[in-house]
Amino acid sequence: MKITSVRPWLIKSDASYWGEFLFVEVTTDEGVSGWGEITTTTRLANRALCTILRQIGAAVTGEDPARIEYLWQKIFRSFTYMGSRGAAVECVSAIDIALWDIRGKVLGKPVYELLGGAVRDEISLYTHPDQRKFTSNEAVVREIRDIVESGYTALKFDPFPYQGRTGDGQPREQRDGYLDGGMTRKDEREAAELTALIRETAGSDVDILIDAHGRFDVPTAIRLCRSLEEAGQIDWFEEPCPPESLNALRQVREKVSAPISWGERGHTKWDFVPVLENRLADYIMPDVTWTGGITELKKISALCEAYYIPVSPHDAAGPINVVAGAQVMMTVPNFYKLETSEWNLSKYDHLIDRPLDVSNGSLKLTPKPGLGVEMNRDYLQSHEIELD
Repeated sequence: MKITSVRPWLIKSDASYWGEFLFVEVTTDEGVSGWGEITTTTRLANRALCTILRQIGAAVTGEDPARIEYLWQKIFRSFTYMGSRGAAVECVSAIDIALWDIRGKVLGKPVYELLGGAVRDEISLYTHPDQRKFTSNEAVVREIRDIVESGYTALKFDPFPYQGRTGDGQPREQRDGYLDGGMTRKDEREAAELTALIRETAGSDVDILIDAHGRFDVPTAIRLCRSLEEAGQIDWFEEPCPPESLNALRQVREKVSAPISWGERGHTKWDFVPVLENRLADYIMPDVTWTGGITELKKISALCEAYYIPVSPHDAAGPINVVAGAQVMMTVPNFYKLETSEWNLSKYDHLIDRPLDVSNGSLKLTPKPGLGVEMNRDYLQSHEIELD
């Protein structure tokens, strides 16, 4: 069997927070194809990745798709002199996921069976409330109760969703490139009030996870975390400051009590080693579509196991992201929960051949070979974004 093409599928979709998904299809000369994903958070990044993927496709055409580790290294090392993190490793991620999908289909096994077999029957999830519905305290209570009653035992939110917006409606960090990491006292107070309300509504048995989205400077992150600790007994504080400085992360960690979660912008095992060695996080949250794919997520999880650090994969994209992370976590002893963007994932139904079963706050994988889902090619073709 040989690889014949690597095809990016950039599509419009209301199911995406950013209005589009970026899937990747790897095809072979024996008619077996596999699916990956690397949906990013900006239009610019998605289009840049499409260009890179086309070039990678030419480089791996004719290769044996079963040589997953070899192809991972071949693609990754080809970017050594221009920087092997970021865009390069995200392309590796998508192709790696697709190769595991192909391998599972060829062998007639789900991916988790190829990674050592399952250590659990289903994948526990945490999810997000729809903060667009937070128009009043009563609306907040309704949304949180719906999530808890559906069976979820953990939820995550950003209590500062509109902080720093400029006159043109853009978040300040997006317009100015994260130059301003501050927060007003008024906004801090409102965030604490929202957190307290959600804690009261969810009850003491539900984990409350806070996402700071990596946008605060050190003193602001410390102040905000302490404020939320007092307001709502939070169970983690995620990405308190931008990811480039582990020294900044260390300063925050030394001054707060809440557990720290880190890793959605970590690329490859090498980014996670200093975080683990320096005890900078209590939870590690790699994104399977950004950190190096199924191959690398399994390796990062093993590193974390040696430190008794729980792994909780990040997900902010589409259905391939969800199932690829879940396939790995079926085999990981030190697993906490898998993220989903919403508590009801019916928004993905039109993209795949069967709905994802997330009843009672957990994902039930099928025994189907590979990733266990197939993309709806007709929908992809009718919603594809044409690129120059």
